[in-house]
Amino acid sequence: MLPGNHTRRAPARLMILFALVALSGCVSQEQMADETSGYVEYDPLEPLNRKVHTFNMAADRAVLRPVARGYRKVVPAPVRNSVTNFFSNLRTPGSALNNFLQGKPKRGFSELGRFLFNSTLGLGGLFDVAGRAGLERYDENFAETLSVWGVPDGPYIVIPFWGPNMMSDAVALPVDYYSDVWTYYDNSSVRDKVWGLRLVDLRYRVLAADAILEDSQDTYVTVREAYRQNRRFRVFDGNPPTEEEEEAFYEDELFDEFFDDEEFDPAPDTSN
Repeated sequence: MLPGNHTRRAPARLMILFALVALSGCVSQEQMADETSGYVEYDPLEPLNRKVHTFNMAADRAVLRPVARGYRKVVPAPVRNSVTNFFSNLRTPGSALNNFLQGKPKRGFSELGRFLFNSTLGLGGLFDVAGRAGLERYDENFAETLSVWGVPDGPYIVIPFWGPNMMSDAVALPVDYYSDVWTYYDNSSVRDKVWGLRLVDLRYRVLAADAILEDSQDTYVTVREAYRQNRRFRVFDGNPPTEEEEEAFYEDELFDEFFDDEEFDPAPDTSN
């Protein structure tokens, strides 16, 4: 399993770019100048990505950000906290599944324990009683599972209304969607309204990141680099290795034992 043992924050999807900027910090002006001087290998779609990024930012300024600000102003803080806890709890079974898929059974059972405690004693997840009892969060999604399995990231891609992704992350989105408990709620009218509230809650929680983007000379580069840094942080559980250590891990621990097997030797020694 990949190194690291850090408990991590809840994932964010739609408009995740703001959360990533807030967590990872702003790219320096020197880095921006270097990055915008030419294409980098992980972003061959930059011309198209920039157009989608501009569209997403405009849509957010016109609709989502004003709604999130109104939500913060009108709804009391204890209620907002309970809403956040509720949505976090809904993701816990999917997180548990991904912990198991990544070979982290202890964390998987911890996530299941959190879901049990918060869904019952926490009144459907409105209160994080598991956290108060000392059960830590080990949040995982299927995109991170694919990375742990060694699936190539592919190019960086910005999805309309969704935000930044690597190609492998975009492929994982349907799995994350169907592993979310709320997806299976029967009443579609209520379900859709709750999805809307979920989006507003997400945007409200990252309002503080707006100032970072406003100070950025190139918001596209800032968001892209923040996304990549935060993604790497999450994949390695808060303890990312150097590039050399990562290469050594995949070469030595994943493949050497397999290819050292005589059965798979492409040219076995037949000499006497």
